[in-house]
Amino acid sequence: MLKLQFQNQLIECGTDEAGRGCLSGPVTAAAVILPVNFKNDLLNDSKQLNEKKRLILREIIQREAVAYAVAHVMMDEIDKINILNASILAMHKAVEKLKPQPEFIAVDGNKFKPYKDLKHQCVVKGDAKYMNIAAASVLAKTARDDFMQKISEEFPVYDWHKNKGYPTQAHRKAILEYGSTKYHRQSFKLLPEQLKMEF
Repeated sequence: MLKLQFQNQLIECGTDEAGRGCLSGPVTAAAVILPVNFKNDLLNDSKQLNEKKRLILREIIQREAVAYAVAHVMMDEIDKINILNASILAMHKAVEKLKPQPEFIAVDGNKFKPYKDLKHQCVVKGDAKYMNIAAASVLAKTARDDFMQKISEEFPVYDWHKNKGYPTQAHRKAILEYGSTKYHRQSFKLLPEQLKMEF
């Protein structure tokens, strides 16, 4: 079982994002404060879990967390400020929504900008080490998947209900055939060079 959190002196939230490597859709972050007695053997980095387990865990986290919040940063903002800054902004937005506010932030990954005057710690692969970060990874992933499922109904040719906006062969083929949409990140390389030339 993962450790609950990074430190024990202050009220801590874990935060993580989903969708950084996608060609379409928002980058989505979540922040979670778990109770000190929280235990769950199933909880892990959302990438290690199948969809069914993620949905079971989402219910448990939402029911048992002291506080949780999710925030999207949309495609136009990603194009303006770049994906790294957009990911950090999404985490800030999620933390901002928490009630109570945390006193310490445990961040998945190695890059973060200070949020207000709160202490923080970046943890590489933190979603596989700490439950509060893993919980945030589950909420961010499931919320983003829901968003992609919804917009897939609007543009079914891109297969977003399956690929969630990641650069799969089917997704790239659809971009080649139908062009991009308002949900695509225009600052991203939507097609490899050789495919552009063939077009």
